Amino acid sequence: MADTTTPVARPENPRFSSGPCAKIPGFNLEMLSDAPLGRSHRAAVGKARLAEAIDLTREVLGVPADYRIGIVPASDTGAVEMALWSLLGARGVEMLAWESFGEGWVTDVVKQLKLEARVRKADYGQIVDFTQVDFDKDVVFTWNGTTSGVRLPNGDAIPADRAGLTICDATSAAFAMDLPWDKLDVVTFSWQKVLGGEGAHGILILSPRAVERLENYTPAWPLPKIFRMTKGGKLIEGIFKGETINTPSMLCVEDYIVALKWAQSIGGRDALIARANANAAAVRDFIADKDWIADLAVDPATASTTSVCLKFTDDRIKDGAAFAKAVAKRLEKEGVALDAGAYRDAPPGLRIWCGSTVETADVVALMPWIEWAFDAEIAAQA
Repeated sequence: MADTTTPVARPENPRFSSGPCAKIPGFNLEMLSDAPLGRSHRAAVGKARLAEAIDLTREVLGVPADYRIGIVPASDTGAVEMALWSLLGARGVEMLAWESFGEGWVTDVVKQLKLEARVRKADYGQIVDFTQVDFDKDVVFTWNGTTSGVRLPNGDAIPADRAGLTICDATSAAFAMDLPWDKLDVVTFSWQKVLGGEGAHGILILSPRAVERLENYTPAWPLPKIFRMTKGGKLIEGIFKGETINTPSMLCVEDYIVALKWAQSIGGRDALIARANANAAAVRDFIADKDWIADLAVDPATASTTSVCLKFTDDRIKDGAAFAKAVAKRLEKEGVALDAGAYRDAPPGLRIWCGSTVETADVVALMPWIEWAFDAEIAAQA
């Protein structure tokens, strides 16, 4: 029978959800006491807070001065949809998908916008071959597959002299991975991921090339108000100065500002990347010599450092999906890992969020508990 001795150490923070993610270390609600609650977001104080959030985003991420940054509704999904519906159709399109969210963007473009797009797909744990992509077309892709545990390792395959736009869903990459701004024309993310913010707000970042497209191209389909970024053929600059399209939560904005200031206090973007790298390394160091668990990512070069996806590989497992759910349930019941099951559309397994707000000591403490839960489930099904 397997050894099911209960580990001694426990993670201080068991929140390993891939979104919304763990709050910044030491978080408490008193940190949000300066939020201008009960005030209009269009009042001077509201505009100032929104502008501060945009300015801090630029500073921490190193976004070029000539790129626009806007706070938009409906989380990362809203930001991506705004880009797809407003920019695509001017030229050919290539859709790249290697996980469920990328598949969702394929559905939007092919079945909703009904564009003739070339679709390139890869199985979970792999990414498409970027050297085969035609960047004279508009290219849509996720930087990091939140549900598949794989990422684009760099932007080397994206040509600087591309004719098309690159539209990048970077929601679980921004702040934890180095994004090459000169290779990206549209970047979207939600602050609920790497910085542990609250849901429902998205960030949309546009390069000068993307702005030029917006001002010189009108889609063949009608755009709802919530997607409109131009008026009279000119960009609505206010969107990118804190004049949001719809009403934001000033409490959530304050929370984002607090997280950005925390990021600055620990060393900015480089420190955030280092924290995520250390967290992911703690997982992979533990599983390296195990024959019952493995990384879902096939190539270590493309393995995610935020949404680390694991699969069980033991031949004794009779029902992979049921087994993985049982392991995740044991971890949650013990209070050592909350929301650590694989995404519903992904292969059975675990998904451990290793983003920058997670403490490496908590990841290290979790690993023996995963082995404990695995052994307990093997014993239970025997």
